[in-house]
Amino acid sequence: MTNVSDSTPRIYVACLAAYNNGYLHGAWIDADQDADQIRDAIAAMLARSPVEDAEEYAIHDYEGFEGVSISEYDGIDTVTRMATFIAEHGALGAGLLEQFSGDMDQAESTLEDCYHGQFASLADYMEELTTESVTIPEALRYYVDWQAMARDAEMGGDLFTIETAHGEVHVFSNR
Repeated sequence: MTNVSDSTPRIYVACLAAYNNGYLHGAWIDADQDADQIRDAIAAMLARSPVEDAEEYAIHDYEGFEGVSISEYDGIDTVTRMATFIAEHGALGAGLLEQFSGDMDQAESTLEDCYHGQFASLADYMEELTTESVTIPEALRYYVDWQAMARDAEMGGDLFTIETAHGEVHVFSNR
């Protein structure tokens, strides 16, 4: 498996008839396009196979999925949906897919309904959330332990984060 950041999600689709007969025949296909276009590209690759009447294929490699695993026999609709989500949201989309074990519905609805934004840390989010809703007297401000509040929110299951870079944390509430 290849994992190349900042590249278009692509899959390498191999002809199984050729593979089983000792030939390496396949094609790299952009995965963030319409599923029918991918199926057409697979059909064209199979038509060029060195083995007559080739029909079966498998995904033998992939790149640009930001660490999300693609199975050899994942359906084209599933791969397309994941690739489009990752192409649109990058490491954040991939992190959500990892958080929810590839459940696209959960990843999409969480991004839409439970996203609180990007912060340097969860403690920074807790500070912003608290100071927007409660007036803390200046004399007490330095005694508030934002790290402890963040740890409690995370350990209590109220919030979770996805870190996409150093000092770049995306905050979500759990349902």
